[in-house]
Amino acid sequence: MDTLQLKAYAKINLGLDVVRKREDGYHEVRMIMQTVKLFDKLTFTLLPENTIRLKTNLGFLPVNENNLVYKAVKLLKDMYHVEQGLEIDLFKCIPVAAGMAGGSTDCAAALVGAARLFHLHLSKEKLMELGVTLGADVPYCVLRGTALSEGIGEILTPLPAIPDCHILIAKPPISVSTKFVYEHLDAKELAAHPDIDGMVEAIKAGSLQGIADRMENVLETVTIPEYPVIAKIKDVMKEQGAVNALMSGSGPTVFGIFEEKAVALAAEKAIREKQLSSQVYVVEPFK
Repeated sequence: MDTLQLKAYAKINLGLDVVRKREDGYHEVRMIMQTVKLFDKLTFTLLPENTIRLKTNLGFLPVNENNLVYKAVKLLKDMYHVEQGLEIDLFKCIPVAAGMAGGSTDCAAALVGAARLFHLHLSKEKLMELGVTLGADVPYCVLRGTALSEGIGEILTPLPAIPDCHILIAKPPISVSTKFVYEHLDAKELAAHPDIDGMVEAIKAGSLQGIADRMENVLETVTIPEYPVIAKIKDVMKEQGAVNALMSGSGPTVFGIFEEKAVALAAEKAIREKQLSSQVYVVEPFK
């Protein structure tokens, strides 16, 4: 096998709490992560020469060691003394800098794809262990599905799949710096914390309403005052019939949970007509 194509799926945060800031500067979190069926495509081709070549459909993305895909392949080549080269063609569909782990999921797919083509026979657990050295969300992107994420994001507990639903995703035409959001968040000053334990129980009980009722993201306390369009998109989704809507990660992407596809599609149309976002998608949860 000389060529391989993989899908790298995006994630949303059904719940996101920041517990505290550690002395090393990292923030400890408790999050409910959910993979969704919005994906990038990566095509891997073995090369005879000892090199890494990365191509992408977005001209502004780096194609060198500043890209997590490149870093993932280099990590495996260096660690396992692989002399073969690899070309990776990355076709991006997940919005960039959107709070959906686009870079991390591409990195995870690169670890999986390169390990397979190099015949390294690495377990999922080993790939997750390597992934955390590249980024906090990478182990989850290797795992996928529904999971409780703790620590800095590397402590993962798989959960049952959430009930069938339709997820409307909308990224407004702004960029949000994750660094800015965390730097301006004071975990000790938070007035309330999401009921993450209650959401875990709702997921185990298969209650979509129970999940929706507990959707909360403490990072909104920083991001929404800076970017009010996030609140506008949430309001439109709820007005259009979402059982709830929330910002994903550090933003600016907003997602809404819908029980019926027709209602989600009508909400998608409303968001486009109001010109709140042109990157709008109706997807299903990945199970």
